[in-house]
Amino acid sequence: MTKPLTIVWFRQDLRIADQPALRRAVDRGGVIPVYIWAPEEEGDWPLGGASRWWLHHSLASLDEQLRERGSRLIIRRGPTQAMLDGLLEETGATAVYWNRRYEPAAIERDKQVKATLLSRGVPAESFNGSLLHEPWTVVTKQGGPYQVFTPFWKACLTADVRHETLPTPREVTSPAKWPKSLSLDELELLPSIPWDAGFYNAWNVGAPAAERRLQQFISEAIARYHEDRDRADVDGSSLLSPHLHFGELSPRQVWTAVEKELAKSQALKSKSGKGAEVFLKEVGWREFAHHLLYHFPQTPTEPLREQFRHFPWRRSQQDLRAWQRGQTGFPIVDAAMRHLWVTGYMPNRMRMVVASFLTKDLRLPWQRGAEWFWETLVDADLANNTLGWQWTAGCGADAAPYFRVFNPTMQAEKADPDGEYIRRWVPELAKLPTKRLREPWTATAEELAAAGVQLGMNYPPPIVDHHEARDAALAAYEKIRAS
Repeated sequence: MTKPLTIVWFRQDLRIADQPALRRAVDRGGVIPVYIWAPEEEGDWPLGGASRWWLHHSLASLDEQLRERGSRLIIRRGPTQAMLDGLLEETGATAVYWNRRYEPAAIERDKQVKATLLSRGVPAESFNGSLLHEPWTVVTKQGGPYQVFTPFWKACLTADVRHETLPTPREVTSPAKWPKSLSLDELELLPSIPWDAGFYNAWNVGAPAAERRLQQFISEAIARYHEDRDRADVDGSSLLSPHLHFGELSPRQVWTAVEKELAKSQALKSKSGKGAEVFLKEVGWREFAHHLLYHFPQTPTEPLREQFRHFPWRRSQQDLRAWQRGQTGFPIVDAAMRHLWVTGYMPNRMRMVVASFLTKDLRLPWQRGAEWFWETLVDADLANNTLGWQWTAGCGADAAPYFRVFNPTMQAEKADPDGEYIRRWVPELAKLPTKRLREPWTATAEELAAAGVQLGMNYPPPIVDHHEARDAALAAYEKIRAS
């Protein structure tokens, strides 16, 4: 008897381990793995340049993993429904499975796809392959969504949720005849101008690399995570965020691996367990971000707190450009922005620093910062990006108070005490003494000359006075509070 064929529609789940849709399809019979490139269906947030770079290499890795198991990845480009309809007709497949996404545009598209398939008698099933807790499963006592992280995470930790991972299929049964496929290069995901050269030095893409990175982080860095995660000058970050965003790792894989480490340390309160505890809470923030995006789908472009609709943001393309290019005259801000441009990444503390500078010092709209991060981050995730920007701007759920304004000099002292990060990414200042390195405008003429620094020539003077900008930002906030 011929086994039934199932189309597995891959999206942000580019792995074969702990892959619910693939696992169910393998158990059912033959499998046709499919990726459909349809950027016009992503609403206002089609993939940015850095994300497209990552996607190209992740798809190549997925195809390699499938071929090792006797299968392959079929690539199509065009409207999702039309592509699935065509594949069903070409292959004789009798079901379509996929793992859920939670962005507003994806939810609407998936509803339409499922309804259309079911109306035609085609079994269409979706699964949770991206979160520990789906957004509608964690609710307050009143039955509504959470808007504060701590009670949300307490509810998550007490929920009865399966953390065990699904077994990886050793073999994926192929159809008797493969449908046609585009080549990966035909999607034209890689940039035509090679601005991405630094990405190749910074990243290894794909599920096997993600699993190696997870184990390396656990064995080498997680014990110090609670101390090092706010440092810019040490490798204290897990660097797992792009792997999680593209589904090369599932949060269940991360959770179970960290739990094993906790079992070794025997207690969360032990020295080695503290870092793991803090890291799992960061996984919780990822869950919270998706919870908020699902319940408040307007927030990628609109503030959650209504009063901020009337905030008197400035409009300055010149200042925005200086921030984007790392030419603000504030070395820690410029270092982080250049780090982002070269590698597609910056540590979380630096994200808060540059976001505070944009929204408080320059008083430019947080949406402009979110758009730039979306274009330049390899881990650009709509839920996390929205939460982070609204948190720093003070207009979102569980947000930092608006009057919390990061002082760039103080942040540099804490995150980069010896100036190694600034010297790496702002090399024109490298020869300045560390104290002057954070505020080159305070250096004497002799110090500047000895370091080869010419303010206004090879490094810009500050584009704002931080203290004056802080006062102006707080005055603007008081204005909307009063109204």
